[in-house]
Amino acid sequence: MSEKNREGKRTARERLAEEREKQRAAEKRRRVLVVGASVVCVLGLAAVIGVVAANSGKDKDSDSSGPVVAPSGANGQDSLAIPVGEESAKSTLVVWEDFRCPACKAFETAYRPTIHELTESGKLKVEYHLATIIDGNMGGTGSRNAANAAACAQDAGKFTGYHDVLYENQPAETSDDYAKDEKLLELAKKVDGLDTPAFRTCVEKGTHDSWVEKSAAAFRNGGFSGTPTVLLNGKNIYQDQTMTPAKLKQQVEAAAKG
Repeated sequence: MSEKNREGKRTARERLAEEREKQRAAEKRRRVLVVGASVVCVLGLAAVIGVVAANSGKDKDSDSSGPVVAPSGANGQDSLAIPVGEESAKSTLVVWEDFRCPACKAFETAYRPTIHELTESGKLKVEYHLATIIDGNMGGTGSRNAANAAACAQDAGKFTGYHDVLYENQPAETSDDYAKDEKLLELAKKVDGLDTPAFRTCVEKGTHDSWVEKSAAAFRNGGFSGTPTVLLNGKNIYQDQTMTPAKLKQQVEAAAKG
C-alpha cells in the first residue's frame, strides 16, 4: 500500500473518531439538558402546587374567631345550609357558591328564573352553601363579608332578594368591593324592608363571620372542584354539559309527579 493511501486511511479514521467524539459530546449535552429541563419542570410544578395549596388554606385575612352563629332557619349538617322553598318538595338542589365568583353569577343569571318558578310552585327546595374561595385566590374579604351579609338577610327573612341583588351587582373578580360594609348596606336598599338597624348591626359586626368560615371549611374538605357546585338530588348537574334550565325544569317536574 502506498504511503499516500495509508495517509488517506489514517485521516479518514481520525475524521471518523472525531465525528464519534462529537456525537458522544452532543449526546452528553442532550442528557444534561433533558435532566435539567425535568428538574425545572418538577420545581415549576411544585411551585404551582405550593401556590394552590397556600391559597386553599388561606381563604381570607380572617379575624372570625368569635362564636359560630348560624343564621335563622339554617339547617343541614352543622346548620350550614340556607334553605329556600318548601321542605316537602320532592327535589332538592344543593348549591355551593361564592358571591365574588363570576361562574356563580353566570349560573344564577341563566337558571334563576327557573329556580324561582320551581321553588315558588313547591316542586323544588334549594339549599345554599356559601364559600369564600375567591378571597383565597385573589385576596381580600369580599366573599366572606358578602356571605355574612347574606346570612344577615336570612335573619330578616330577605335572603332570596338580597342573594339575587348581590349577583346582579357583582364587582369584577379582581375587585374587593364587597369587603366594604357601606357597599353591602347600599345594596340592601334595593330589597324592600331589609335596610334596618338590625341588619346594619349584623353586617357591621360580622355576626355570622365564624359561621361563614365554618361553611368555607366544609367546602374545602368536601372534595369539590370549584364554585358553583350544583347538585340535583345528589347528582352534579353543573358538570353535565347537556343541562339547561328547561331540562332542569323537566326533571324536577317529573320527580314531582312521582
